[in-house]
Amino acid sequence: MTVLRVSSNKRYLVDEYGRPFFYLGDTAWEIFHRLDRSEAEWFLRDRAAKGFTVVQSVVLAEEDGLNDPNPYGHRPLIDNDPTRPNEAYFEHVDYIVNVMASLGMWCGMLPTWGDKWNVKWGVGPEIFTPENARIYGEFLGRRYKEKPIIWILGGDRPVEKPEHRDILNAMAAGLRAGDEGCHLITFHPVGGRSSADDWHTADWLDFNMWQSGHTRNTPNWQCIARDYELTPTKPCMDGEPAYEDHPSAFDIENGYVEAYDNRKSLYWALFAGAHGHTYGCNPIWQFFTLGRNPKSFCRHTWQEAMSFPGSGQMQYAKRLIESRPFLSRIPDQSLIVGDAGQGTYRVQATRDADGSYAFIYCPTIRPVTVDLSKLSGDALDVHWYDPRTGAAHRAGRIKNDGLHEFTPPRIWSDWVLVLDDASAQYPTPGSARYA
Repeated sequence: MTVLRVSSNKRYLVDEYGRPFFYLGDTAWEIFHRLDRSEAEWFLRDRAAKGFTVVQSVVLAEEDGLNDPNPYGHRPLIDNDPTRPNEAYFEHVDYIVNVMASLGMWCGMLPTWGDKWNVKWGVGPEIFTPENARIYGEFLGRRYKEKPIIWILGGDRPVEKPEHRDILNAMAAGLRAGDEGCHLITFHPVGGRSSADDWHTADWLDFNMWQSGHTRNTPNWQCIARDYELTPTKPCMDGEPAYEDHPSAFDIENGYVEAYDNRKSLYWALFAGAHGHTYGCNPIWQFFTLGRNPKSFCRHTWQEAMSFPGSGQMQYAKRLIESRPFLSRIPDQSLIVGDAGQGTYRVQATRDADGSYAFIYCPTIRPVTVDLSKLSGDALDVHWYDPRTGAAHRAGRIKNDGLHEFTPPRIWSDWVLVLDDASAQYPTPGSARYA
């Protein structure tokens, strides 16, 4: 079984051979609860083809997941008792996890949605105590020890009292006991917060996760930059930014989040220092179908939403980053001369620690001035990388000398400026994984 661990510099995830792992997640919270096996296979094959490496999924689902049965009529727990799992339900979970594995994807598995330990809102009911949370965690850990799993505790609810903390610590201890420490653990927080707010120094928390929330142009670069500077050093990411086709700020008067907004969240977070990123789509996380009560004003069924452009465009960031040295990449806003901008206009920069390359995300066609002294080599190869298509457009070779102004192509809204030390002879951006 392939395992994942935190890299030696504590910034990224790697496999047992030290090879970088790019966490490109998709949000499929209700997949175990609402999809039958053929539907799940269709969904997962599409996501694998689009380059996703993690599928975030919930065992005890948000949408009345304890009492509303799965497509085969099975509920997850007998009498809603976490110490009495229903084997028939978990055989369905097994099947879907195995399909993920066969397609080379990891299951970002939430043992439960947060309303089962803090019903603050939602259906609930609260069923967990520290005692049964450990038993349930150990059951999951044993069952999925040999599977490609990343554990995600939490589930969009705040930690408000000592009992909540005790329940989650106990569940983490159970997972560790059951899988003997084989799998990484993170925490999915409530909107506008990070796992670091409650758990940064917890010995079970391997990397931090933000939920930057469902408002377009949320400055998630600030979220990532904050966690990037914390001690002890841990990898960080945005695990729930604004979903495609979701009303911005939950208000249809603000319009709906589009693929362009998804791309901004993606590149802002990655270039601010995130090790990976998660995409989400409003009809898909809940697998909305006609006749079902929608959450957050669904306009489309999940099947229609499968072809939305945002999901297909996420892979191009992964390809770009994998085409250059991965583990030595650092955020560096000092590359940008002058105001980096706010909102839609925010320009975000990252580079290799030795200066052999730089990526600069330009969300608009405004010119950007770059301090080339941060980069190595006498000459720099220049490309404009299209985040909609993954195509790299060569823009020539320039002398590495002082400040230089670049203007994105006046074709689309957003571009990534790629600057390479010409002597490094890197492949065309996004074309091949760097060895």
